[in-house]
Amino acid sequence: MKIDDITISKAITESFMKDFVDAMEVDVAIAGAGPAGTIAAYYLAKGGVKTAVFERNLRVGGGMPGGGMMFNRIVVQEEGKRILDEFEVQTMEYQKGYYIADSLETISTICSKSIKAGAKIFNLISVEDVMIREGDKIAGLVLNWSATSQAKLHVDPLAIRSKIVIDATGHESQICHIVVKKLGAKLKTKTGEVMGEKPMWAEVGEKEIIENTKEVYPGLIVAGMAANAVFGSPRMGAIFGGMLLSGKRAAEVAAQILQKVAVS
Repeated sequence: MKIDDITISKAITESFMKDFVDAMEVDVAIAGAGPAGTIAAYYLAKGGVKTAVFERNLRVGGGMPGGGMMFNRIVVQEEGKRILDEFEVQTMEYQKGYYIADSLETISTICSKSIKAGAKIFNLISVEDVMIREGDKIAGLVLNWSATSQAKLHVDPLAIRSKIVIDATGHESQICHIVVKKLGAKLKTKTGEVMGEKPMWAEVGEKEIIENTKEVYPGLIVAGMAANAVFGSPRMGAIFGGMLLSGKRAAEVAAQILQKVAVS
């Protein structure tokens, strides 16, 4: 069979644009395809929720692929291991209560299964802003190609509509910062603002990340390290069970909100 360059180009462009246009109206839009964001996408899509994830970088995974200091290994405890078991990621017990997993296998498996569950993940697309409608409720995200900001080009963005947004942007907690700075809004924290993460303390950070995974503004849920940054909890380093559990919890919170919206 003769290979035609234009057919290849059309196939890529047409198939991508079909998915992108379809993602312009979703139930849940997730900013950030790190471990918490992709886990949330998996459980939402598995539950029949129309979900799209937007990742500004070339690769997915956030800090997970780098493991600890570029050693591509991560540690999880028992509850995190149960999620990895569900995804059929290999783990090895290092000592009682501490399990090791390959960080590359972990994030690639989670990403693959999220997509197979029905979530759409778009890389190289950055979130510039949020879309607001009546009552200052977040109604979607404002997007642009990541290359435009890197090249410092003045290119107007496009918008997508969603019923819920999950901020899984990691340490930056980007969406929450936008809400506070641009809207002058108060988050559901002690200060009403992004409190900023504390220095590393894995035991406390792992515990509090689940408690911090919640709706912090109408239509906005925080997950992963964004949750700890918003609520002023410690970072955890290369132990990732809390990140996985936070993603699952974010999906549960989103599903509960969607159910209430459907009833009303």
